[in-house]
Amino acid sequence: MKTLAWTRRDCLLGAASLGLCSVSPWARAGGQLEEPLADSVRGALSAAIANSAPPVPEFADTEKRLAYLRWLGASSGRLQRRKTEPQTRIEFLQTVWYESRRAGLDTTLVLGLIQVESAFRKYAISRVGARGYMQIMPFWSRLIGDGDPSRLFNMQTNLRFGCVILRHYLDRERGDTFMALGRYNGSRGRAEYPNAVYAAAKNWAHPDA
Repeated sequence: MKTLAWTRRDCLLGAASLGLCSVSPWARAGGQLEEPLADSVRGALSAAIANSAPPVPEFADTEKRLAYLRWLGASSGRLQRRKTEPQTRIEFLQTVWYESRRAGLDTTLVLGLIQVESAFRKYAISRVGARGYMQIMPFWSRLIGDGDPSRLFNMQTNLRFGCVILRHYLDRERGDTFMALGRYNGSRGRAEYPNAVYAAAKNWAHPDA
């Protein structure tokens, strides 16, 4: 079995030179704790991450569609420095928008969390093995997924897991975002991580978010 040290060396000497993988100095969710889940909770979370392609957004009226397009355009401009390829950037933002709303989350908060966790790097790996945009720990694949942690580098899969996990923590904390973010980071009750996410989220504030 490959160790994390081997993975880091691989990334630095090989894939990282191609921009495919990086050990993220920003990633913080590696402190997430693997907690026992009741069968009912495990079943609900497994159902929540069941794969389905995000649909083309549909809107009840023209104004809602225009609001979405305004948000998409503004966010794309802000993200351009980190994701230079326009289609990749748009697909990422569309998926964040869809997955955050699917989970009943604030899209601005999710973007702030991604900024803190991975600096928008798809193949970021933390020092303890958390993966991708939302730095999902591999044990989640075993608990509520198909057991294949390599799929956590898939954009939609990673965002789906991250949003479902954050929703789970919000439910456990009865809607308290501060405490839920602490659980996501494994530092429940401490201010550093929630404050970092709140500060990053301000970069993505938009009236149509």
